[in-house]
Amino acid sequence: MIKIGILSDTHGFVHPRILDFFGMVDEIWHAGDMGNIGIARQLSGIKPLRSVYGNIDGQDVRIEYPEFQKFLIEEVTVLMTHIGGYPGHYDIRARILIEQDKPMLFVCGHSHILKVMYDKKYGLLHINPGAAGRYGIHKSITAVRLIIDGNNMRDLEVMDIPK
Repeated sequence: MIKIGILSDTHGFVHPRILDFFGMVDEIWHAGDMGNIGIARQLSGIKPLRSVYGNIDGQDVRIEYPEFQKFLIEEVTVLMTHIGGYPGHYDIRARILIEQDKPMLFVCGHSHILKVMYDKKYGLLHINPGAAGRYGIHKSITAVRLIIDGNNMRDLEVMDIPK
């Protein structure tokens, strides 16, 4: 059993309440648009970090983190990217990888809109944690945490605080 904290679109700022929200997680996943490599250093200093780069990230982030992450955690196959879309409206490159790799969990960011949906067509859970930074169209700062236990994803919680 592993507890995961998921965020995206920090754009150079991590709200202190996110750090509290992630206090009991085992890993942090960042779905791109960190803003700078300092965010990766800050998060990885707290817990192990898995991340992808986003469209605003510079070479410092892109050198260390890929555009797509594919991995197995417990018994759950995960695909993570920044620009991924959502069920019925996936980005073409994300859709190709979803069809090819058949993940059970697809994590992306970019839209600044918190979205958790089950995709019946591909049999996966889609999570976009919204935006955790100060900049962008979002009205609140959001992040997600959940437990992965074997092939079961459960106890999903959302942190949502006014921007």
